[in-house]
Amino acid sequence: MAFNFFLFLGLFLTLSSFALASDPMPLQDFCVADANAAVLVNGVACKDPKMVQAKDFSFSGLHLLGNTSNAVGSKVTPVNVAQIPGLNTLGISLARIDYAPWGINPPHTHPRASEILTVVKGSLEVGFITSNPENRLIKKVLKKGDVFVFPVNLIHFQRNVGTGNAVAIAALSSQNPGVITTANAVFGSTPSIPSDILAKAFKLDTKVIDYLQTKF
Repeated sequence: MAFNFFLFLGLFLTLSSFALASDPMPLQDFCVADANAAVLVNGVACKDPKMVQAKDFSFSGLHLLGNTSNAVGSKVTPVNVAQIPGLNTLGISLARIDYAPWGINPPHTHPRASEILTVVKGSLEVGFITSNPENRLIKKVLKKGDVFVFPVNLIHFQRNVGTGNAVAIAALSSQNPGVITTANAVFGSTPSIPSDILAKAFKLDTKVIDYLQTKF
């Protein structure tokens, strides 16, 4: 009897830990984000339900081309709780990514979300890196209509390998997935990470690190 109890308790705690690994579930029909609320919560405070309108649940413009005339040749158009207040507490969001020929979405992570990406135009080389100590690169070339999954918090990237522009739509398992672009975070933090630390970590001369930091 005691064994069954502890078995049940262990199973309950295991399942509970999985349930807590995503955005909190709503306890009402909706909790439209109130961007002007003074209360600080883990997420965004709710607007008065009587003041909610259809515009709180909609976004226009995802059909528009993103401006890819930048150093990396890509543009991400996010559709998260900042664009659609009605996403608050629902644990989902969306993004459109435009790529110039050979443009990249640089290596980055989403600290709060897994991502599922669908190619709607062109061809993309995509991949992610497994955690230490293996650090194995898992990659694939995708064509229009292909889908690929990036597990939560793992470094991943996309590159346009076609001769024309490419477009992808990404869905993410958080209303606010967050983005940590690896190079920007490491070499462009404020204040900067001491160059001797980065030199030892990357096995480079401090002058090389100083140069890289000027680029970010």
